[in-house]
Amino acid sequence: MRTSRPFLLAAAVAATGAPVTSAFGPARRNPSSTVGTAPPPPPPSTSVRGRPVASSLAADGSRVEDVVANSKSIGVLGGLDAKVAVPAAAAGLAVSLAMVPEAVAFSFVAGVSPLVGLWTTVALGFVAAATGGRAGICSSASGACAVVVAALCRSHGPQYLSACALLAGAIQFGAGAAGLGKFIRLVPHPVMLGFVNGLAVVMARAQVGSFRDAATGALLRVTDPVGAATYGIAGLTMLLIRYVFPKIKNKVLKKVPPTLGAVALASMVAKALQLPVRTLADVAGAETFRGGLSVLPKLGWPTAGIPPAHLLSVVLPYAVTMAAVGCIESLLTMQLVDGIVDDGTRGSTRRECIGQGLGNIASALTGGIGGCALLGQSLINVESGGGASRISGMSMAVFLGLGIVCFAPLLGQVPVAALVGVMLLVCQSTFSWSSLRIMGKIPRLDAAVIMLVSVVTVVEDLAMAVLVGTVASALGFAWKQSTSITASASDDKGSKTYAMNGPLFFGSATKFAELFAPKTDPAEVTVDFAGSRILDHSGLEAVNTLADRYGEAGKVLRLRGLSSDCAGLLSRLHAGGLPPYEVIESDPSKDPVYEVAEDSKYYKDVPVPKPVS
Repeated sequence: MRTSRPFLLAAAVAATGAPVTSAFGPARRNPSSTVGTAPPPPPPSTSVRGRPVASSLAADGSRVEDVVANSKSIGVLGGLDAKVAVPAAAAGLAVSLAMVPEAVAFSFVAGVSPLVGLWTTVALGFVAAATGGRAGICSSASGACAVVVAALCRSHGPQYLSACALLAGAIQFGAGAAGLGKFIRLVPHPVMLGFVNGLAVVMARAQVGSFRDAATGALLRVTDPVGAATYGIAGLTMLLIRYVFPKIKNKVLKKVPPTLGAVALASMVAKALQLPVRTLADVAGAETFRGGLSVLPKLGWPTAGIPPAHLLSVVLPYAVTMAAVGCIESLLTMQLVDGIVDDGTRGSTRRECIGQGLGNIASALTGGIGGCALLGQSLINVESGGGASRISGMSMAVFLGLGIVCFAPLLGQVPVAALVGVMLLVCQSTFSWSSLRIMGKIPRLDAAVIMLVSVVTVVEDLAMAVLVGTVASALGFAWKQSTSITASASDDKGSKTYAMNGPLFFGSATKFAELFAPKTDPAEVTVDFAGSRILDHSGLEAVNTLADRYGEAGKVLRLRGLSSDCAGLLSRLHAGGLPPYEVIESDPSKDPVYEVAEDSKYYKDVPVPKPVS
């Protein structure tokens, strides 16, 4: 039975940025033979707690039940190493401070109370960190998701936001269970560069509001006391993070994340000098930081009281968009964190989608608005030493929750300017400055995609930018490959041979037909595909159409260098098999082994090609 044809279409290959011509090398692999080898010797014995056990069993913890020895691997977090757990928890504390202004700002964008955004960050951040794709990622109420649901809140109220988060989480969970997250690999590298550049601009633009006068909206002047204090605290925080804390030699202070230490020191300076700077309590309101058990969220089913018809007609479209935006931003963040941490492991796209889905469901049950992974805060976490353990993301949520309940007045005194300084450094490190240096050295299409995605990210949103950039890259690559197919002709005693080079697919089918002259060619023509590949159904139809043209001219077309899969499909496209003027010359010892992207039910009995041993 023919069950799968995983060969990518040219447009899909285009999105990955992998050149099609790289598949034109030798395609055969002969499996190594194991016949005649002697059986392995029995494993040496070892012991567990004085009892002899075969080493193969001792290495398998599931077969040697030593509860004391295996106890460290029991639980969600596995073995806890203080050298990893303590810095991770400290990093989580630093990130929890940076989460506050973002969650508050996104709450205003969505049109809800700041407490809603903060508790969304607690519920979503903890669950997503515990069940997500990798350590180091921090999730929160996000601007990308808040923009999507802002109109829903204005038209139907905050209750609909929680219902939207619940449906979005269920969609994300289903997408993760179905393995749809793997398609993030189709996002080309220029799109990634444009994404981080655009996101850096968006984050930097969001910080500018903190340097504006609350009454007039004008930028604060350095000569004014408020302006001088605001710029000074932001600059002091950046100076401490970049130059002071990294050079500390003290073993105790060295374990303090620079971000946490800088924010704490800047807060103490502002309090000691009584500088006229805005605090978190000034921005979010004193009610947000009153503390106590009264600020705890209430658990409830968010869809209660909403007519089922509204869930489908009103909430579902927003939920689908929110789920897509959240998954895309989270998966791109995970890829970037993978590259920064570089610990030899790769995050799981499946688990990340599932984790984000469970996190959004948890936030919805606590009356939250949903969100996704945040690149800026994830970078703070990684740079503060939290990229090696999930404890960092989970402790971020725990510390933020404790801060809201137990230390709200103290947390409310943190200057906003100090957190702005942190975010400005994050923007500086997020922006891919190398992309500016290589603009004149990379293909114009890649440079155009980088700029296009950056602009769309700033003007529209992330999901639209990634979609536009991926489509532009795919179309550009397909066009480039469509012009690369060529043929070199040679005459030999009344016959003619065309040696093909380049991919034959939907984009190059027209040019392929223009390479031949059936009316003037001799009676027998051979087309050698050893240097080419037929990638899709359009390529198959182009070959059969060419054979029909030669048949109408009373000539014979011989096809050489095709895989058995391709030959079988060419024959099946004709109702009664290949016509007499279309001859396929097969040589199993030389023919390449590849599959055509054709999954039609009519071709299930065409065997999948296999290499000859």
